[in-house]
Amino acid sequence: MSRFTHAGIVRCVIDIPGDLAAAQERYNGAAGRAFVAGLPDLADRFLDRWRLRLDGPSMNGVCALVLPVVRADGLRAVLKLQLLDEESEGEPVALRAWDGDGAVRLLDHDPTTGTLLLERLDETRTLAGLADTREAVLVIARLLAHLTSFPAPPGLRRLGDIAQDLLERTPWALGRIPDPGVRRIVADCAAAVREVAHEPGDRLLHWDLHDGNVLAADRADWLAIDPKPLAGDPGFELWPALDNRFDAAEVRWRFDAMTDVLGLDRERARAWTLGRLLQNALWDVEDGRPTEGHRLGIARLLA
Repeated sequence: MSRFTHAGIVRCVIDIPGDLAAAQERYNGAAGRAFVAGLPDLADRFLDRWRLRLDGPSMNGVCALVLPVVRADGLRAVLKLQLLDEESEGEPVALRAWDGDGAVRLLDHDPTTGTLLLERLDETRTLAGLADTREAVLVIARLLAHLTSFPAPPGLRRLGDIAQDLLERTPWALGRIPDPGVRRIVADCAAAVREVAHEPGDRLLHWDLHDGNVLAADRADWLAIDPKPLAGDPGFELWPALDNRFDAAEVRWRFDAMTDVLGLDRERARAWTLGRLLQNALWDVEDGRPTEGHRLGIARLLA
C-alpha cells in the first residue's frame, strides 16, 4: 500500500499488489522496479489531470495497475497504469479503431506514459467464470470474428516482421534444446511458419484473447480487454483459447469451432497457430525454461 501527498497534504492511498511488483521484477528488471516505485506519483498525476476520484480497491494483471475511478461528470471508469513498451503502445490504437464495438471503450490516453482511461466493465464477471468451456471458446471465436473484421490501422506491429524474427532466431534456439523430440516439434513449427510468412495478413489482431480478457458489461454480454495488437492473419489469434483451460480432448474441437466461426482456411490457421507455439518456445529457450508439455501436445494434436 502506498500513501502519497501533494503540497504536504495526504491525497489518497493506493494498493500496489505484490504480484504486480514481482511480475515487473521478473519480466522487466530495473525498468519494472522503477515503474512500480513511480506508480503513486503517476496515479496522482492522472487523477488530477483527468479530474478523477478513486472508487474502490486496486486491481492488476501481470503488466498494469488498474484503479476504479469516477470522473467529474459521474461516469464510472478505470485508470490503467502500465509500463510503455512495444505491446502496450499499440493498445490505444486498436481500442480507438474498435471504438467500443466488441471491446472496452477508450475514454482518454496519454501517449507519453501509456496511461489509459477506460470505460468500467464488470470485473466480477469474466468469461473464465463460465463453466461451459465450449461456450467460452465460441464466445471468444465470435468476438475474434468481429474484431478481426477491422483493417489494421497504421503504426501497429506487423505479423510479417514478427514471423521473420522468429525464423531468424530458430536455428540458435534449436541448438539449445537438448530433447530431440522437442527439437523436432520446434523445427516443424518453424517450417509451418515459413510456408505462410509471405502472406502475413492485414487484419487488426488482439493477440491475447483468452477468457480472462473477456468481461461482461451492461451494454454487451461480453467485451474484449487488454489487446496487444498486431496487423496480421486472424489464424494467429487461436492459440490462447487452445492453451487456456487446456484440455487435450478438446483441442481439436476448439480449433475446428474457431476456424469455422472465423471462416479461416484450416491449413493457414494451423500454420499460424504453430507460429504461436514457436514464439512461446523461443521465449522459453531464451529464459532457460523447458517448454510446457501441454503446449507441445497442442502441436501434436493439430498434426
